[in-house]
Amino acid sequence: MPSTRKKVIVRKMNRDVLSGYVASSFIAGDELEILNTAGSVVVLTLADIKGVYFVREFHESELLPRKTFTARPRSEGLWVRLRFRDGETMEGMMLNDLAQISPAGFLLNPPDTRSNTQRIFVPRSAIMDLKVLAVIGASRRSRKRPLADERQREMFGEEHSA
Repeated sequence: MPSTRKKVIVRKMNRDVLSGYVASSFIAGDELEILNTAGSVVVLTLADIKGVYFVREFHESELLPRKTFTARPRSEGLWVRLRFRDGETMEGMMLNDLAQISPAGFLLNPPDTRSNTQRIFVPRSAIMDLKVLAVIGASRRSRKRPLADERQREMFGEEHSA
């Protein structure tokens, strides 16, 4: 049964880290509400947050072992490179759907989806520059056309184009 509270590690702009849980609607206006591991509700302003890392476990070692893709990503979406206000750069994959983009920030899939970090929410206020590196669409496979049957009669003056 899926949980309504997701495990997150919040990285603040001042390098502090906070672990806890967020609800599915974790952004309210320009604030983030988090239930910390001690059981207290903490409200943070988005201007103080560098990223909200949705994680499998709460170990706070390096959140992202790899911050860039080693090759062109295979998943569908927007391949983007972010540059934060503190100068750090990171790449990720975003959905190519304007309805899914929040005015508060962006949800990214990290380069290494097998790591502890599954998704990242980056507030707009933490970003200095966002560059779209590529738009990756679904692979198109050419369908084989069925061969025209020689016994089939043409109707209404149609011509077969094979």
